[in-house]
Amino acid sequence: MPKSRKVREEDAWDGVVVDKSRGTTDGSGLYHYVEVRLAGGGTGKFRVGKALWESLAPGDRLVKEAGAAAPAKA
Repeated sequence: MPKSRKVREEDAWDGVVVDKSRGTTDGSGLYHYVEVRLAGGGTGKFRVGKALWESLAPGDRLVKEAGAAAPAKA
């Protein structure tokens, strides 16, 4: 079973965008993903909204605070 890449409200992380991708994993919708090198080490792949995805480039910093619905460009 694939793990969900959807950002949860209780998540908190920050890091630098290393890659962007998009795909139709379920055949019914186009999803936008960013791969982030996390400040605490390692990487994560997260689903983000189209507007945020379009505004990002590799090297941009993202911050996701606990309680926020989505990450924000820093």
